[in-house]
Amino acid sequence: MTFFFRVAMTVAVLACCALRLAQAGEPGVPAPRAADITPASVDTSLLAAAQAGGRIVAVGDNGVVLLSDSGGRHYRQAREVPVDAMLTGVSFVDDRFGWAVGHRGAIIQTRDRGETWTLQRDAAQEDRPLFAVHFFDRNEGVAVGLWSLVLRTSDGGATWTPVTMEPPPGAKKADLNLLGLFADAKGTLYACGERGYVLASTDRGRHWRYLRTGAAGTLWAGTALVDANGNETLLVGGLRGALYRSTDGGEQWSAIPIPSKGSITALASSGRDVVAVGLDGVRASSTDGGATFKVETLAQRTALTAVLPGADGAWVLFSRAGPVAGAR
Repeated sequence: MTFFFRVAMTVAVLACCALRLAQAGEPGVPAPRAADITPASVDTSLLAAAQAGGRIVAVGDNGVVLLSDSGGRHYRQAREVPVDAMLTGVSFVDDRFGWAVGHRGAIIQTRDRGETWTLQRDAAQEDRPLFAVHFFDRNEGVAVGLWSLVLRTSDGGATWTPVTMEPPPGAKKADLNLLGLFADAKGTLYACGERGYVLASTDRGRHWRYLRTGAAGTLWAGTALVDANGNETLLVGGLRGALYRSTDGGEQWSAIPIPSKGSITALASSGRDVVAVGLDGVRASSTDGGATFKVETLAQRTALTAVLPGADGAWVLFSRAGPVAGAR
């Protein structure tokens, strides 16, 4: 399992959609189907997670949304999800309001802590999945995806407006896959992309500028930390164990070497503590704001896909085989 992890999933799902259309012999795209409610959901591949107050909400394949009110010890499936497409990103602004995005260009919203969801957007005919979403409050949010797709909303997702993206420096068109979103304490939004680029927006997604990290490959995830003196640090990770750090708002970056080539799929922080997780069961931990990392590999080498800070110094991990129990 390598860099092509998410890209391969994208191609596979789109191919399945095309095959289903061909078999049906009908023009157009089938309407979305609701996710199945099944006990097998706890073993579903999960790709993203967020906290809704004290509740954990994780999303993944087949439209599965899992909820935990026990700090990640036990999970149950959401009661109603209007799509069975792969869900790749999720964002909550408080303990009630949240949004998830995924394949078919789908965007769904919950107002009851993830129990039930409604469909806000379905654009399967475009063949441009969404990979990440971030909301600043109950009104303003941004979603990003395939081939520099950037969408904005200022009405809680009732309407979504595409953002025209400028090409990267030296390129003729904007065609980067944008795979992760995170914001710093000042409200600057960052998007992780291909070719080592991080994109930054200081106006909630209306305009973006390209930041070169020095990485050669795709960056999948990032996080922002603030120390006791208000100093900020940005961390991003991706292909083949790449980790990059910036202490000046992304103008300059330094590579953080780790003894692993497992691609980093997610980062999370709590205070100055950081955990990065990745393929092949890689978990890299830092207690100094990301300056140095200690790396361990899970015995079963399960592909890790998301991480959240938990209670009492624990970290809640997620994988292609579902939630990972007992992570510290």
